[in-house]
Amino acid sequence: MRTTSLTDRLVISKLLVANRGEIALRVIRACRELGIASVAVYSDADARALHVREADEAVNIGPAPAAQSYLVGERILDAARRTGADAVHPGYGFLSEREWFARAVREAGLIWVGPPAEAIAAMGSKTAARTLAVAAGVPVVPGTTSALRDAVEAREVAETFGYPVLLKAAAGGGGKGMRVVHSADELHDALASAQREALNAFGDDAVYVEKYIDGPRHVEIQVLGDTHGTMLHLGERECSVQRRHQKMIEEAPSIAVTPELRARMGATAVAAARAAGYVNAGTCEFLLDRNGNYYFLEMNTRIQVEHPVTELVTGIDLVQWQIRIAGGERLPFVQELIVPRGWAIECRITSEDFQNGFLPSTGRITSLHIPSGPGVRWDGGIEVGSDVGLFYDPMLAKLIVYAGTRDAAIDRMHRALLELQIEGVETSREFHLRMMEDAEFRSGDITIQWLEAKLPALSAILPSANDLRAAVIAAALMAERDRNAVRAARPDVSTPDGATAWHRAARVEGLRTA
Repeated sequence: MRTTSLTDRLVISKLLVANRGEIALRVIRACRELGIASVAVYSDADARALHVREADEAVNIGPAPAAQSYLVGERILDAARRTGADAVHPGYGFLSEREWFARAVREAGLIWVGPPAEAIAAMGSKTAARTLAVAAGVPVVPGTTSALRDAVEAREVAETFGYPVLLKAAAGGGGKGMRVVHSADELHDALASAQREALNAFGDDAVYVEKYIDGPRHVEIQVLGDTHGTMLHLGERECSVQRRHQKMIEEAPSIAVTPELRARMGATAVAAARAAGYVNAGTCEFLLDRNGNYYFLEMNTRIQVEHPVTELVTGIDLVQWQIRIAGGERLPFVQELIVPRGWAIECRITSEDFQNGFLPSTGRITSLHIPSGPGVRWDGGIEVGSDVGLFYDPMLAKLIVYAGTRDAAIDRMHRALLELQIEGVETSREFHLRMMEDAEFRSGDITIQWLEAKLPALSAILPSANDLRAAVIAAALMAERDRNAVRAARPDVSTPDGATAWHRAARVEGLRTA
């Protein structure tokens, strides 16, 4: 699979990254490797952020609230004009899936590093996407293809499919505006609640209903298409470890997907993408039941948070190819040669207190030790001195590992998490450690409902790593004190195994990692 030489691409010379944090850094690094100048934008809260310093240029676009900075398209376009940027990469979140912003970038004479505005519009509404998928012969979860008018219609539809049903925001994602309804008595309040949340999150209260599939996996297929008619799939990602519909851990490939199923799901994703006139990187999300049946959910018309696991098992740099495709290059890959090799796992490291119901944690990063060694990748947007507030998503970084097998990848992630040290805010590190130690997770027998049921027991298994360490040190100090007292009274008495209390304590703590 030959790739185009860097010297062959001259269309984009300066690219503005319309985002922040780790994804902004990821795009900036891709630009540097491609010989493209980068422009960062930042709010007042991010003036000292890492992505601001790493870019070739940086422009302030307003106050800390995203609604006054990262979500103001005109300010971002103005920054592009002032710096002479000729392309815009939206990253994920913020304006990445806003059809009007993609169109505005294009109308400003700039290159949009993403799918056409028309494809975003076609897939941006879940109801429109379902309609398009059905027309293309793509299997979907039984449900409506238009927004519900009221609770009366919702009840009629629910009774047609049978309970439980799932209410979903037509314009949404990330679990916003989503409610599981188990009976007719719950429907009225659930619909009102879903509509309110959808309106607040997306400015659109449209909600539709689909049959609730019990015990499925969440499996997604990465697609990549160029402007010359090539559309490929890059295999699947397993994203079933979720809390409140938010992904926590992702891996590639999926333990539940055979080569034959991968080919069928991949062909389905390609068909859906072609039906939308798709170009660039995108992801088709599916539910996969225990019998191997899969159902199209939606298409994410942007780069995904979890894209690194696909990069590691395919060897294809998705972000670089986003930029190359936007610059007009052809994809040089052959579908038959794109097969997953090895196993990759990603843990989302967030500023949340796992032992207190994942409450947000704020503060300043006072100490940071990043894991390293074979097969370890850190995509982070923080450093010592970084301020973590409540204005943005709590994700601080992504810790990704690669190994030859799933078991080896889990062991490697466990080792990397033990090396990771972040002080100044509470993080999800301990949660991920316990996940890597969990027998059910290690077996791969998981569904999208698995974590919610597992969390109470998972959080009660052990004290936090910090509490354990403090207890061990305290025990060591007390043991050393007692030993010194014995020495003073009986100089002829020695420790039976010749070890000090510190060594014994170290072995006790070592049980945590054995």
